[in-house]
Amino acid sequence: MGKIISLANQKGGVGKTTTAINLAASLASLGNKVLLVDADPQANASSGLGIEVQSLKYTIYECLIDGVPPQQAIHDTEIENLSVLPSHIDLVGAEIEMLNMEEREKVMQHLLRPLKPDFDYILIDCSPSLGLITVNALTASDSVIIPVQCEYFALEGISKLLNTIKIIKSKLNPSLDIEGFLLTMYDNRLRLANQVYAEVKKHFQNMVFENVIFRNVRLSEAPSYGKPVMLYDPESKGSSNYLDLAQELIARQKS
Repeated sequence: MGKIISLANQKGGVGKTTTAINLAASLASLGNKVLLVDADPQANASSGLGIEVQSLKYTIYECLIDGVPPQQAIHDTEIENLSVLPSHIDLVGAEIEMLNMEEREKVMQHLLRPLKPDFDYILIDCSPSLGLITVNALTASDSVIIPVQCEYFALEGISKLLNTIKIIKSKLNPSLDIEGFLLTMYDNRLRLANQVYAEVKKHFQNMVFENVIFRNVRLSEAPSYGKPVMLYDPESKGSSNYLDLAQELIARQKS
């Protein structure tokens, strides 16, 4: 039975989509069956895995709004064991269209739960907001990974996200856990990055992943080629960082 994990932070530019793509690819390369659900209207996780978003007949939008079975919208990628449920700019309007639906916060849960037996991991790339689609993703998830950029305003807004998670736990999904805080764009030469790292560790202790994602040029180049970094440059620091993170995540499930 698979585990559904959201990657969420309402602050943009923290490495959420980069993490979704590369963690999914790394987990798949280690022999796990993985589905990456792109729940962001920008569809960067879809295009970052080589999916031609404009030519798709069905995306997550049609699954949520029109009840299209997700199996019709899921696409394979060039990485064995890794599939994508792609997004589309149409998803921008989905929140308004879902307002009158029954159990509107649980539409994604009903969509993804039947897929759990088919995958070891289902990762959801959330949009940088705390709107209805993100609430849906968190309601559908077993846990959430929170990417935190090693920058000055890193901790700003985390309390808002933690508050949202607390509300969802109490009202919609009592079994939602925080999988961990992931430090991204880390540069150990910068005093600020080390201060942020120390601060996050102090606040959240063992909820912080041991592995951090270093700032890496290859990581930021890879999506424009429609590839995860492990295909674009397998020898890069970014590739080994995400492989280490995937192994840490798997080890956490076993402990």
